[in-house]
Amino acid sequence: MADAAAAEDPAPAHSATEIAAAWRRERPGTPTESIEIVTPIWWLAKLFTDDRSRALRDAGIDAATLDLLSVIRRSGPPYALSTRELARRTLVTAGAISQRVARAERDGLVERASAGTGRRTVLVKLTTEGHALIERSVDTVLGREATLVSCLSDDERITLIAVLDKLMADVRRRTTREEG
Repeated sequence: MADAAAAEDPAPAHSATEIAAAWRRERPGTPTESIEIVTPIWWLAKLFTDDRSRALRDAGIDAATLDLLSVIRRSGPPYALSTRELARRTLVTAGAISQRVARAERDGLVERASAGTGRRTVLVKLTTEGHALIERSVDTVLGREATLVSCLSDDERITLIAVLDKLMADVRRRTTREEG
């Protein structure tokens, strides 16, 4: 009976604070400052990812299609973007965008059209079916995620957003420099 309850409890066996303390005890001098920040972020990412996967499955859409349709929908009327702009806004390669567009086009969610600018620019436009799917899906996914963060007060949300923005910008700067 206790094993079944433990299997259902998503809480980690040890808190990040306990993990950091154990490393300091076992290896004094080991840099542990990040553990109580990075470890909960990883755990939250896993929980959010798993929950989003369930919400997407319930909505009848996969993550790549949601990403593609969302970017087009957020662009505003006429809900059409070039493949180059889609790649830029989704942070995936042109090849990945081509695959996503081809699959969504096959499913009747988008259609391709010439931009009419004299260049070979192709626009990807939401179909009526694609527009309806993204409207339903975004409500399902964002509604669920809003519920997951509803324990935070408005002030806590504002503070967390600012801290995460600061951390994201610095980590991007540091990791981009290290890669390049």
